[in-house]
Amino acid sequence: MTTSTTDTKVPPTRSDFRYFDTIDTRWSDNDVYGHVNNVAYYSFFDTVVNRLLIDNGWLRLDGEGPIGLVVETRCQYYASVSYPAVLDIGLTVLKLGNSSVVYQLAVFSEGNDDASAVGHFVHVYVDKPTHLPMSLPLSLREGLSHYLAIED
Repeated sequence: MTTSTTDTKVPPTRSDFRYFDTIDTRWSDNDVYGHVNNVAYYSFFDTVVNRLLIDNGWLRLDGEGPIGLVVETRCQYYASVSYPAVLDIGLTVLKLGNSSVVYQLAVFSEGNDDASAVGHFVHVYVDKPTHLPMSLPLSLREGLSHYLAIED
């Protein structure tokens, strides 16, 4: 069911994702309506993408190398999530372009196979000093290819 868009009435399932990370919700994630506020989902997505990149050495915190700038995000919600909750965030790569990566991410509540929310996140890689787009580094391209979406 992996698609290139988040505009679907049927939520994706865990089997649509190639990588998972766990996030604990925080007290401050809830809003006055008693559920995790929409802004927190974008933080979850950013955290999981960057953790994957850092853990694999594709994003260096010493300031060396290219950087991925976020140029597009969106999220579609299917079910509410509330604090306290342990969430599984699924990630798959939809597209590896010349200078860009398109990720699809989803939020799964503990024990649920259907996503509570699904997001779309695009990085464009640029040379840090000039901010001009550059080709994806080979190590990044090869590494992220392991997370490419499985086509039906």
